Amino acid sequence: MTAPRKPQVALTSKAAPFVIRAERAGDVAVREALLDACFGETRHGRTCQRLRDGRAPAAGLALSAMRDGKLVGTVRLWHVSAGGRPALVLGPLAVDPACRELGIGAALMRQALAAARARGHDAVVLLGDAPYYARFGFSTEKTAELSLPGPFERDRLLAIEFTDGALDGAAGMIVPTGPALPKRRSVRAPEAHAA
Repeated sequence: MTAPRKPQVALTSKAAPFVIRAERAGDVAVREALLDACFGETRHGRTCQRLRDGRAPAAGLALSAMRDGKLVGTVRLWHVSAGGRPALVLGPLAVDPACRELGIGAALMRQALAAARARGHDAVVLLGDAPYYARFGFSTEKTAELSLPGPFERDRLLAIEFTDGALDGAAGMIVPTGPALPKRRSVRAPEAHAA
C-alpha cells in the first residue's frame, strides 16, 4: 500500500502560493465556469471534447490548482485508444487568466504527467500548441498516422511516451475507452390530476 501523496505547493514571487490537489466534487461548477472563461461556451463542440463526453476522467488524474481558497487551474486525463494502443488524452488544461504568470499551468502539467507515469500509463496524447508542450516532452514524432474524431490541425496533435515504443506503429482513430459516466435519472414532476 502506498502512502497518500501530499498536495504540491508551489511558491511564487508575486503573491500567495498555490496548491495542486485531487479534484473534488465541489470543484465541478467552478471548474466548468473556468473552462467557459478560458475556452468560451462553444468549447463543448471542439474535437477533443468528443473523447471526453459521457466519460469519467482516469482515476487519480483530475487535478485542481487552488490559490487563496479559490480554484484557479484544472487539468484532467482520460483513457483512450490511440490507433489501437492504450494511452491517455490530456485536456483541458486551463488557468484563470488573472493567474497565468504564476506557473500554475506548468505545475499542473508536471504533476499530471508524474501521476500518470506513477500509475503505470505508457503514453499521453493531446491537441495543443507544440512550442508550449515541447518543454514537457511532447512532439509530433508518434502522431503522424493518428487522427481525431473531427477537424484538427496535424501539427497540434502531440504525444509523449513514458514507455519507449508505446506508440510505435500507432495508426488510426483516437477513441475514448474510459468508463462511462452513470446516466442521470430524469426526475419528473408529479402530474396534475384533473378534479
